[in-house]
Amino acid sequence: MLTLLSTDRAVAGDLREIVLSDGSTMIGEVVSLQNGLYTVKSPALGTITVPERKIRSIRTLSGSESATGGSATSSVDPAALGQIGSLQKQMMGNEEIMDLIRSLQDDPDFQKILRDPAVMAAVGKGDIATLTANPAFMKLLNNATIGEIRKKVQE
Repeated sequence: MLTLLSTDRAVAGDLREIVLSDGSTMIGEVVSLQNGLYTVKSPALGTITVPERKIRSIRTLSGSESATGGSATSSVDPAALGQIGSLQKQMMGNEEIMDLIRSLQDDPDFQKILRDPAVMAAVGKGDIATLTANPAFMKLLNNATIGEIRKKVQE
């Protein structure tokens, strides 16, 4: 069952925390809902569609809220988001890299990071300082598959 934690109407540009039925979380702008499919524009993931049945809850992050429910202290870093977008396009255009990324869905450490609202909010904002200060996130950077992805990106 879908729980919408915000009672206000969606406004273009509002960032939402979207919790999926598997417990993973993503940050993005809900662009539309048509035929049971949400279209979400995420700074980290690009534009994706998610079946309504796979969404557990959606909560507004715009304004004074952050993913952890506290006051927002930093804004989106446009330079970081631009780099993320460029990197994302490069990776999505390479089938070998995409196969490696898909293989991470079964990795428990990777799944744990995806369920961490603070990490996902930092990814959504392009907040590199918060990510590099998170020991679990930094541990993930030493993952062999992540290393292989890095190698492929640098080729």
